[in-house]
Amino acid sequence: MQNPLTEIYRDQWLLVVHKPAGLLVHRSPIDAHETEFAVQYARAMNGGGHVYPLHRLDRPTSGLLVFARDPHTAGTLGKAMMAGEVSKTYVAMVRGWTPEQGVIDHPLRDEPEDKRRKDEPQAEREARTRYRRLATTEIPVAIEGHATSRYSLVALYPETGRKHQLRRHMKHISHPIIGDANHGRGRHNRYFAQRFGQGRLMLAATGIAFPHPATGVRLQLHAEPEASFLQVLSIFGDELPQGFCQRL
Repeated sequence: MQNPLTEIYRDQWLLVVHKPAGLLVHRSPIDAHETEFAVQYARAMNGGGHVYPLHRLDRPTSGLLVFARDPHTAGTLGKAMMAGEVSKTYVAMVRGWTPEQGVIDHPLRDEPEDKRRKDEPQAEREARTRYRRLATTEIPVAIEGHATSRYSLVALYPETGRKHQLRRHMKHISHPIIGDANHGRGRHNRYFAQRFGQGRLMLAATGIAFPHPATGVRLQLHAEPEASFLQVLSIFGDELPQGFCQRL
């Protein structure tokens, strides 16, 4: 079986990979029937040795995923994460034209893993996301009653790490991410699924930076979005900045 992960960076302490959309990071009670996980593929890349994910990516989100190769490194990275020393960059395609930049400071209630508990009282936690618009486009397709439909490509910089934070925050400002089945707009999702022959969440983790657990020198890593993501971005035509992921 071919390993779906792509190696981005490796040293004796770290393994950083690109995870495709549709792959779970690790086993989940919600998806108990699944048998393939990023952790097991990363373990194979690590010679069968244990790996420890620094963070999580939702199943439909593609992009950078960092693993520690030993428990001590995992602990060091965990402390850096708690101290706010890990910065992440995402790219998303959203409905409508967003402002050029902004900050979404909107608290979010915890989302339980078990959906049967969704009606139980959940804690509300602060959540903050910065964003910057990279490109806009308008296509001559009537999807929600207008003669044309508008979209933006945005860079997202989460300053907190709440579950589904980016998806929920973009919905909060009325610019939901295309392909988001839970927080998006169904008509737009269906249009792009039909136009490109597959539906996917248009959210990709393209950058991450943190102090190296052994040297302390800040490590900055980037990864281009996968082909299925770039295919949808073709609607931006010449408005799409060349090499935009490297400049975020």
